[in-house]
Amino acid sequence: MLELKNISFNVADEKGEKDIIKDISLTLEDGKFLVITGPNGGGKSTLAKLIMGIEQPTGGQILWNGQDITNMSITDRARLGIGYAFQHPPRFKGLSVRDLLSLAHGSDLPEDQCCAYLTHVGLCSKDYLNRQVDSSLSGGEIKRIEIATLMARDLQLAIYDEPEAGIDLWSFNMLVESFKGISKTRKESMIIISHQERIMKIADEIAIVADGVVKKIGPQSEIFPELMAEFNSNTCTFR
Repeated sequence: MLELKNISFNVADEKGEKDIIKDISLTLEDGKFLVITGPNGGGKSTLAKLIMGIEQPTGGQILWNGQDITNMSITDRARLGIGYAFQHPPRFKGLSVRDLLSLAHGSDLPEDQCCAYLTHVGLCSKDYLNRQVDSSLSGGEIKRIEIATLMARDLQLAIYDEPEAGIDLWSFNMLVESFKGISKTRKESMIIISHQERIMKIADEIAIVADGVVKKIGPQSEIFPELMAEFNSNTCTFR
């Protein structure tokens, strides 16, 4: 179980201290699928990075299965079964897609298993297994490969930062189906930062983050209809 207790994060700029995250508290139960949505610049991605340890909070506490991980490194959090898919994934010249999947898994993966992970994210596996994870891949391709590496790991919590960014409609449809499958057949918890209705529809819970705070959080069946009603009436301010 993930618990955020009064998490804050601020940075210094030319005007002084700027609050990015302001006293956020929330709990994610084991095996649950949470979508965090809200306007651009509201703090969604920063919150995800705080959970992964990419950024360190300036206040509050993060607990994972009862253990305080607030000041724990990214590496140590990864060892606890927490994984993160970046909005703009890194590239690795000289490393093949198959090698990357095997590294993520922790041992050499048979070809059929590698192909299955790639198929789940909408890639024709035979065409990609031996390709290098470098600049020859498009932004959409590298994003899908990174998501496949998270699927190859034995995670307890997977965090995806706008997985739909830079991906074509056909591949997006494949990703939605993959997320559906993960939420139904695997025990890992998921946090997805997204604006996409189709991803929000398959979540267990939705949190709306804006101006550095959680404006609303609750079951998908409650929050999603409210969001759609606000959008349709052109009065959605996430306040």
